[in-house]
Amino acid sequence: MIPKSELIEMFDAIAEQTDWDMKSEMLWGYFFTDDNVEKLEACSERLTELGYHVVEIAEGDEVDDPWTLHVEKIEVHSPETLDRRNQELAALAEEMGLSSYDGMDVGPVDGDDDDEEYLDDEEDE
Repeated sequence: MIPKSELIEMFDAIAEQTDWDMKSEMLWGYFFTDDNVEKLEACSERLTELGYHVVEIAEGDEVDDPWTLHVEKIEVHSPETLDRRNQELAALAEEMGLSSYDGMDVGPVDGDDDDEEYLDDEEDE
């Protein structure tokens, strides 16, 4: 799981590198992985019931790569609320028997922003 300290750094980097208002609604993407697509489909149904939009369930790029479930939800987060959300989603992944809750990304809701979507594992340039 992503430590809260890294979430704080992520929010700081977004503030420095973009003009996004992180105190307003943003489009948050969340990712889950497993080798069994049926388990990801079951998880996607559960997440849909919780108000998430399923973007896709995609096969890995390489032969041994797991399948990935990508869901999205429009939300407002601070490092503290995002930490709680990550804990909830990691617990759901464990409950559903998935290999992992693999983190999140964020972008503007309208999609018209010139800035690239900010990934949680993006390095400072």
